[in-house]
Amino acid sequence: MSKVTPLSGFPEFLPQDRIVEQTFLDVIRETFELHGFASIETRAVEPVERLSNQGEDADKEIYGVRRLAADSDEDAALGLHFDLTVPFARYVLEHSGKLVFPFRRYQIQKVWRGERPQEGRYREFTQADIDIVDSGELPTHYEVELPLVIADALRKLPVPEFVIKVNNRKIPEGFYRGLGLDDVTTVLRIVDKIDKIGPEKVVERLVQAGATDKQARLAVQLAGISSTDTSFVEKVRALGVEHEILDEGLEQLSQVMAAAGEHAPGLLMADLRIARGLDYYTGAVYEIYLVGQESFGSVGGGGRYDSLASDGKTTYPGVGISIGVSRLVHRLVSQGLLKGSRSTPTAVLVALTAEEDRAEAMRTAAQLRGRGIPVEVAPAAAKFGKQIRFADRRGIPFVWFSTDNGPEVKDIRSGEQVPADPATWTPPATDLLPRIDTPQENQ
Repeated sequence: MSKVTPLSGFPEFLPQDRIVEQTFLDVIRETFELHGFASIETRAVEPVERLSNQGEDADKEIYGVRRLAADSDEDAALGLHFDLTVPFARYVLEHSGKLVFPFRRYQIQKVWRGERPQEGRYREFTQADIDIVDSGELPTHYEVELPLVIADALRKLPVPEFVIKVNNRKIPEGFYRGLGLDDVTTVLRIVDKIDKIGPEKVVERLVQAGATDKQARLAVQLAGISSTDTSFVEKVRALGVEHEILDEGLEQLSQVMAAAGEHAPGLLMADLRIARGLDYYTGAVYEIYLVGQESFGSVGGGGRYDSLASDGKTTYPGVGISIGVSRLVHRLVSQGLLKGSRSTPTAVLVALTAEEDRAEAMRTAAQLRGRGIPVEVAPAAAKFGKQIRFADRRGIPFVWFSTDNGPEVKDIRSGEQVPADPATWTPPATDLLPRIDTPQENQ
């Protein structure tokens, strides 16, 4: 067998860390369902034509898919989806006659992007999305509800302090048009790099793209405005730029911030540099950051899209946010902030001193499993000491023995060994299933 060469950008967890990821996924799923979101799953591939032209260099990031032995025109122009919003929009169009609007859905799936792998950026990763789509019109109150749902999920998880930054795409669009910069997409993409290259480089690139120095500096000034209330409106007005689209954006973002201030003070921050790279966003846009780790980039985001799902007769506007589960979990695990309490779901190892006792050991294990206790039987007969060491290496907290006095169970951490009846014995609730440990709290 040839030597295995790792593929960068395709992360794989060891079992102990996978427990952390699974716990995150379980909590997120349960929270989404508490808020009335229904689960769907879409296919992994979409026509490249549907995936492309969505901005953020999407064309370059799409993985094309075809069968190796296919004829030249078979399975042509299929690609793996790079997010879950584009396939969801297609799903809505395809099944609109069977859906009840407004339709609330959540989706937890893998996505693929052909970008350069680096910390926090992968070519295959898991996202957890929620979206609300309506037929014809979508009320703006959903733009406040979604960040509240995301915050509810994240607050149930052992994650550091976070903030959800919000903008409205109409604000920069209207501002740029008011300046006389009509190539809004180009300006947005340049300004979106301000954290990476700095304001002066952004000014330089805007001038190279055709802006005057004054126009470029005003665009950068707009990107520097932020607030945790509606005071951003006055700051924008002070720059002296006027346009009706700008007015719409300021009014809509003010409504979002006012409502958020009432229901979840401090959760949202209006940050006018937030744009999101995908071109289908038309209103509110969100980015989720870990406080003090903003340089790592966002761990989730989303926004409003008014025309992504349209069949020419009916338009289905929507708004959604996703949590970058792989990105978030890898960050916390790699920093040593989180780890699984053990590398297996097994809570009890049934010891085996002789192979002829295996049938009885399997009956004991089945009895314990029937009461919801994760159990496995020792792989081979061995001395008690060897079986305890086997359990210890895997983090299994209890070993079940058959003794002359009847069955006993040993807590291998404390050394305590007590008589036990498989019909009634239960481990402590904290040991029943693996959990997330936060090592820094145990030091």
